Amino acid sequence: MALTLTVEDDDVGAGQFSVLSVSSSAFASPAGPSPVGTSAPSLIRKTSLDSQPLQSPTKSQQPRGLSRSHTLPRVPQVDTKSRRKNSELDALVVEPDVLARIRRWILGVAIVDFDVDEGPVVTGIYPNLFLHEKEAQNIAFSAFPDSPQFEDGSQDHSFRIREHALSLPGDRRPVSKDGFMYGFAHFTQRKDSSSKRGYEQRSLVILTHHPYPAFFAPITALLGPLFQQHGLPMLEAACHNIATWSDPIPGMIAELGFLGTVLTIELPHSPEQQQLAGKAYDPRQHILASSSAFTPPPILLFEAALSHLWSLWECLVLCEPILVFGASPAQTSQAVWWLRDLLRPLPLTGDMRPYFTIHDTDHAALASRLPPAPGRVLGVTNPVFERACAHWPHVLSLGRHVPLNTASHGASAGNTRARAGPEPGWKTRTHKRYVSKDRALLRRLENACASGSEAERLTASLELRRHFHARTTELLVPLARYLHTLIPTPAERAAAPAPGAPLRMRAFSAPAFLASLKTGSGAALPFRSTARRKEFYERWLRTPTFGVWLGLQEGIVQGVLEGG
Repeated sequence: MALTLTVEDDDVGAGQFSVLSVSSSAFASPAGPSPVGTSAPSLIRKTSLDSQPLQSPTKSQQPRGLSRSHTLPRVPQVDTKSRRKNSELDALVVEPDVLARIRRWILGVAIVDFDVDEGPVVTGIYPNLFLHEKEAQNIAFSAFPDSPQFEDGSQDHSFRIREHALSLPGDRRPVSKDGFMYGFAHFTQRKDSSSKRGYEQRSLVILTHHPYPAFFAPITALLGPLFQQHGLPMLEAACHNIATWSDPIPGMIAELGFLGTVLTIELPHSPEQQQLAGKAYDPRQHILASSSAFTPPPILLFEAALSHLWSLWECLVLCEPILVFGASPAQTSQAVWWLRDLLRPLPLTGDMRPYFTIHDTDHAALASRLPPAPGRVLGVTNPVFERACAHWPHVLSLGRHVPLNTASHGASAGNTRARAGPEPGWKTRTHKRYVSKDRALLRRLENACASGSEAERLTASLELRRHFHARTTELLVPLARYLHTLIPTPAERAAAPAPGAPLRMRAFSAPAFLASLKTGSGAALPFRSTARRKEFYERWLRTPTFGVWLGLQEGIVQGVLEGG
């Protein structure tokens, strides 16, 4: 049964942070050796930091209580103890027009602290934002690694959580397009003798409805360390910068100033668009927002599975569920975003989670003993998932094979410390490859991983991205050719009984399409045999991705027909 919180007009002041309490007796607490630091990638150029931060009032504006159904159980509000560190944050007020400009890009910036009694707790959000109890819990646990990372250091990662406060009016919180919220976190752990545990753990999380990992990764990498050093004034300055940005219009290219840095960003025209990059492309100079981050070079994530990347791509296209293991949330989130990017221009129909924890409120549904749903991709670090998801057909474990006695103490995309979970590599129970590998490309990738410089590994990563973007496009060539035969010809349009008579595409026929593979020029993909080609397309026509893709194509054609 779905439960809905009712919010009356006067219950939560405009932009006020309100969240039901979140506590758990079972939580993961990162600790252990291997210090590591995450630095912001080099970007375009520097400019002067805006010297006019938003002004804060001297008193906090106290939100009034929520009206509630009498059938719901009583759950206390976040107590003073959990929020004591951010009393100054509660006092900050943002003017409505400034808030509206900020919310074009982000929902807010959450502060998550580790409480020794409750575990991770969202202690404040700027600008203030209403959160459902489940959302607050998911943000809190997703903001922290659930496995040991380092004693002193920081790390950036991202996550995708389901929204639960969907019934709120648009003026209380912007409405999402896909029902999910995206978080880009900067986690820091440092020694603190005043803490019972001997160290302080905190995450700064940018919350947004925009799935732009290549853009928000450097934003988080810039803001996180500065916030740790300077506190709330830096948070105000960052949001003030965001308020000055132009509207996020699909397809736009813009220069956006942020904390003394100018970033050149290009937004996709649609979630399915391939943001293509030429051989001279430098992701440090021009950000393709929907792509995965390129720091560190992504090929290091897949080093132990390079020869299996073609099978991995086929499983993605065929909506096969994949469990992605990594040593850190930084690894899994970068890898899952990379896999999503390789699917374009195909629409996303499965549930992809860049970093997923056992505390997520969707855990029971997504990691149950039932067969996983088509297209589900989970990025995980907790070894519990190896047992809970032992029945999944495909497992990708990130990193490279490194003897434990020679493993480095640093945590990087390609390094594998002594860790729980499967050995790095690709394991499949059911899949047999349909297409041929590009063996020349494979050799270049292996050489770059083995002895290449950072620049050479980046170049190889970009080449790999272009290769699979081309493969996904080639997959659609026979379908596009067949769909063209279903569009009314100019003669048929001219013979319409009346100028306003509706014209439509003829219905898609799977047998007719498969027959066209024999009579046409064939598929652009290098299939290993004609029998394997037929089997591949028979499977793909049964996937949810094909149904959504076909609907999008029919909509485009129908729009043209109706427009004359």
